[in-house]
Amino acid sequence: MTYVSELVSQVTASLMRNKLRSLLTMAGIAWGLASILLIVAMGDGFKEGQRNNMKTLGENLAIIFGGRTELQAGGERAGRRVRLNYSDVENMRRECYAVSLVTPELQGNVRATSPYNSGSFDVSGVEPEFNQLRTIPVAEGRFISPDDERTAARVCIIGEDVKKQLFGNRPNTLGAAIAINSLPFRVIGILANKDQNSSYSGMDEKKIFLPYSTMARDVPPKTYYVSGYLDEILYRPRSLEDYETAQDQVKRVIARAHGFDPRDKSALGIWDTVEDQQQVAQIFDSMTIFLAFIALVTPSLGGIGVMNIMLVTVSERTARNRTQKSAGRHTFAYPCRFSGGRLRTCICKRSGRLVGRVRSFQSVETFSHTRDVPGSARQRRDNCGGIHCAYGDRGGFGHRSSLESRLADSGGGVAL
Repeated sequence: MTYVSELVSQVTASLMRNKLRSLLTMAGIAWGLASILLIVAMGDGFKEGQRNNMKTLGENLAIIFGGRTELQAGGERAGRRVRLNYSDVENMRRECYAVSLVTPELQGNVRATSPYNSGSFDVSGVEPEFNQLRTIPVAEGRFISPDDERTAARVCIIGEDVKKQLFGNRPNTLGAAIAINSLPFRVIGILANKDQNSSYSGMDEKKIFLPYSTMARDVPPKTYYVSGYLDEILYRPRSLEDYETAQDQVKRVIARAHGFDPRDKSALGIWDTVEDQQQVAQIFDSMTIFLAFIALVTPSLGGIGVMNIMLVTVSERTARNRTQKSAGRHTFAYPCRFSGGRLRTCICKRSGRLVGRVRSFQSVETFSHTRDVPGSARQRRDNCGGIHCAYGDRGGFGHRSSLESRLADSGGGVAL
């Protein structure tokens, strides 16, 4: 405990002598560590936020749009418009083994009327699998069923804003009848309000969803529409590792049906959210590494400050030792003060006791064989024991006078 307390006192004294330097050093180290933690947390938070934003659109989703060709293929001219159709969906379901789910989407605009109000809204014709690809939370009722799609039932799901426009805050909206382009439809579902940050055809809360077969038959788009045409095709790869394989298969299948080169990047537009997420993750990882490297500079400066304090402390101790050396102290005392002071004291004490006991045994042996000392042999042995204890325990250095006084008290006068 003596060594620990001495060490603590020396450290405290060094810090107090360099208050400002010590404070700045500790503050630099603390801020550097806090900066590293904050930067790593910020990077993870940004990545998680971006992932959650993409989930509001759909998870692991890819969306195909029609485009225009840039390369000539099969005798066809460049610059042709590629229009997706329902046969592409059937071919993908049949031939693309790396695709797990496919659904079409047809878009348009309709006029909807309720007993209370009316308005113009975007409409999407989709199949039941659409709800599995896109994030479409239904607050009341249900989504489109396979029976609705098969029978082309006149049912609809309306968004939150559509409900407010047509019904206001009135209850019992579910099951109500509305007219879409003067045709009767029944509301079977109301979408929940959600924070949507990504979109490709408008916000879901402002749209009306119909079965694809119903929209293609009753309310198709008014311009540039031919039976079977689609606006988008949505699909999901079987795994995140196979998203590139799924893209290649989709391009080959659609290129064969429409007569363009699969390498033509302008013929199809593909928004692959899996690829986007990986790119965003790489960007944030690079930013985190760069900022963490910058944050490491602060602890490094703190470490330099610690070394500076150590150098100042050692310099002060060295100067003090030089002063003591000039006063006549032995050179061996200085390293002992830094590393082996207690060890030197212990060695000197033990060595002194050992030498003292050896010399005491020699003196006692001489005294015990002296016949000029009065008294019996037993008394001489007792005196020898007391002399041995006194001489040996005192370390044997500079205590000859005490031994001689014991001999004199015992009645002898032997000179040592």
